[in-house]
Amino acid sequence: MKFHFKTGLLALALLGSTALGAVNAQAADKEINWIYCGDSIDPIHVKYIKQWEDKNPGWAVKPEVVGWEQCQDKATTLAAAGTPVAMAYVGSRTLKQFAENDLIVPIPMTDEEKKSYYPNIVDTVTSDGQQWGVPIAFSTKALYWNKDLFKQAGLDPEKPPTTWAEEIADAKVIKEKTGIPGYGLSAKTFDNTMHQFLHWVYTNNGKVIDGDKIVLDSPEVLAALQAYKDITPYSVEGATAYEQNEMRAIFLDGKVGMLQAGSGAAYRLKDTKINWGVAPLPLGPSAKGQGTLLITDSLAVFKGTGVEDKAIEFAKFITSPGPQAEYELQGGAGLTPLRPSPLVDEFEKKDPFWKPFIDGISYGGPEPLFKDYKGFQNVMIEMVQSVVTGKAQPADALKKAAADLEQYK
Repeated sequence: MKFHFKTGLLALALLGSTALGAVNAQAADKEINWIYCGDSIDPIHVKYIKQWEDKNPGWAVKPEVVGWEQCQDKATTLAAAGTPVAMAYVGSRTLKQFAENDLIVPIPMTDEEKKSYYPNIVDTVTSDGQQWGVPIAFSTKALYWNKDLFKQAGLDPEKPPTTWAEEIADAKVIKEKTGIPGYGLSAKTFDNTMHQFLHWVYTNNGKVIDGDKIVLDSPEVLAALQAYKDITPYSVEGATAYEQNEMRAIFLDGKVGMLQAGSGAAYRLKDTKINWGVAPLPLGPSAKGQGTLLITDSLAVFKGTGVEDKAIEFAKFITSPGPQAEYELQGGAGLTPLRPSPLVDEFEKKDPFWKPFIDGISYGGPEPLFKDYKGFQNVMIEMVQSVVTGKAQPADALKKAAADLEQYK
C-alpha cells in the first residue's frame, strides 16, 4: 500500500532544473544533510558532529533544525518528491511505511550491535527481518502516585498498586474519599492516547499484530480495554480533552492521584511540594513480568542521495554507546537509556526512581509497525475513545478495531 500523498508530491521534484539538481548532487557528495527535530541542536550532538568531521576530512554534517510538529512531514515530503535529505530523525513507527515505499535503505546491525541494547529495543526498528533505522531516543513509562492523596484517602502512602485490580480499587477510594480523581487517563485525539493504552496491552502480555496477522482481538487486549472502562469513572472527568502533557500538569498541581508517565515527570516533581513516588506499571492478570510500551525515535537514511553509506556510518557513530549515553542521561527530557552500562548503573544509584523505567523493558513491546501508521493510530484512538465515552462496549470496540486494522497492516 503506497502513501496516499506520494503521487501528488512526486510532481514537486519537477520544479528544480536539471542544472540545479546536478549542483545539489555534487554538493551532497561531501555533505550529510540531517533533518533534526526540535527547537535547537543539542550541544552534545554539536560536540560529536565536530568530532566525526575531524575524523572524516572533506565531509560535513549539516543539521537542519525543524520543529517537532513539522520535521517528520518535511522529511517525508522531500523523500516522496525525489529530493530526499541524507538522514532524518523519525518516529520508528514510520519505518515500515518508508521501507514499503522504497524511500529508505536498511541499516543492518551486527549481532554484537543488537546485543548492546536492552531487550526488545531492536524490534522497534525491525520489519521483515531487517533493521531500517538506528534508535536515538527511547522512552518507557512507570506509575507515579501522590502519597499525600493516598494518605488522605486512608490508603497506605508507601504501597502503590501492583495490579490493575489494585489500581482501579485505589483510584475509586481516592475519588470517593477526597473528591479528587484517582487516575489520570488521557484520551484526546492525539498519538499519545494510543501509546497510553499500549502500555496496558504490554502489561498484560498482549499484542496488536504478530507478523502480518492482526491479533488485537484477544483476551489479553480485551482485558486491557475493559480495565480502561472500569477506571474511567475514577479518572479525570472528560478524558478526551487531555493528552499526556496536559494530564501531567494536573498531577504536578496535586489534582490527580495516579498517573503513568515518563521519567521527565520525576525531574519536574522535584520542583514541587508534592510527596510522590514512582513504581512499575501495575500488571494485568495475564502478565508474565514487568512491561511497558517501548517507544523509540530513530535516524533513517534515505535512498537516492549518493551518500547512504557515509550517512549510515555517521548515524551509528552519533548513537554509539559513548555519545548516546551522554545525550540521553542529561535528565529531564523523559528519555530512558537504550543500553545497559556502568554509567547507567551509576545514574540509577544516584536517582533510584529510574529503576521502574528500566525494569519494564524486559517484557515490554514495540510500537506495532504498519504500512499506514496514521491509519493504524486513528483506529486505536477511535477504539479507546468509544469505550471511555461509553459509546461502545469493550468487546464490540475491539472487534471493530481489529477488522479496521486489516487495511493498514
